[in-house]
Amino acid sequence: MPTLDHRTAVTRTREIAQSTIAPAAHDLDRSGSFPADAISALGQAGLLALNVPTRSGGSGLGPRAFAEVNAILAEADPSVAMVFMMHVCASEVIVAAARAGGRPVLEAALADMSRGKHLTTLAFSEAGSRSHFWAPLSRATRSGKGVVLNAKKSWVTSAGFADSYVVTTLSAEAKGPTDSTLYLVPRSATGMRVAAPWDGLGLRATASSPMTLEGVEVGDDRRLTEEGGGFAAKLNVVLPWFNLASATVSLGICRAVVAATIAHLKTSKFEHLGNASLGEALPTLRQTLAQMQIDTDGLAHRIDECVGALESPGPQTMLRVLEVKAAAGETAIRVTSSAMHACGGAAFSRHTSIERYFRDAHAGSVMAPTVDVLREFIGKSLLGIPLF
Repeated sequence: MPTLDHRTAVTRTREIAQSTIAPAAHDLDRSGSFPADAISALGQAGLLALNVPTRSGGSGLGPRAFAEVNAILAEADPSVAMVFMMHVCASEVIVAAARAGGRPVLEAALADMSRGKHLTTLAFSEAGSRSHFWAPLSRATRSGKGVVLNAKKSWVTSAGFADSYVVTTLSAEAKGPTDSTLYLVPRSATGMRVAAPWDGLGLRATASSPMTLEGVEVGDDRRLTEEGGGFAAKLNVVLPWFNLASATVSLGICRAVVAATIAHLKTSKFEHLGNASLGEALPTLRQTLAQMQIDTDGLAHRIDECVGALESPGPQTMLRVLEVKAAAGETAIRVTSSAMHACGGAAFSRHTSIERYFRDAHAGSVMAPTVDVLREFIGKSLLGIPLF
């Protein structure tokens, strides 16, 4: 695949969003089916290697291009954006591990991404530690060639569809809940299976199912961090990209419902008032729409500020990372709720796409790290208290 610059990546994303993603979004939501055609199109366009280094055949683009691309995807279908963001977050871990060199299996995965043939994802959350994704309960055991993994993962986006999984587990010699190690587990590994179907309220096309690993043997060549180095990778590699990504999903949702609300207020008429549109006849709805736009623009500015902090790291970078997801989730809920109110029965009876975005918007606030956890982290950060 040819490498992409920022502008070309955005252009290709818009084309795919309009031609492939948006037309299928409603049916995929109803059926809860994985967006295989969308992921294939993104792969063929070179977008699965958006952040893969050029030396591995990728485009080597950073958080700014990713943020714009993912928001466009979310505007068309938040489920596709969620699948894509999990892929990018997981691939960042693989990229970081591959920098050390001498890891052919990791370079092969990155090369396959550059050919549009490899989708990866994160497998972090476990039922026992719930939203505290940084503290797995499962523990690796030593084997002759590496480790054996036994784990029950509660939420794995692209479960059964991804070609590889970045799995966290306690190290064999772990002495505390943060002594974890990350491994790259292929879909073909014996003992890895999807434990139950996905049937969620929102983001229904993400295949975010629980998975089990039973006696899965993983060689040392697939270890992505030093022993016990998983916690640092989660905080320093995954969390910044994940929080930014989650915020861009919220932004895409907000933009989509603002556009849908504008269309409804322009085209729906009061026949007994001389065919005046809802927007013309009801100033309260105009004010609601105005606040939706203000909130959406404010979120876009916050995301841009976070991107800048990631591009030029400083003392405030982690604070911006924590703030952006906490604010974005609440903004998306507020804006989509306003859209449901402004469009009334048409939205409630699913005559518009707003109801789908309303459901999808609620995922961000409950997805780890949750808003409550992020607020706790932010408060500690402001007071100079260690996060852990």
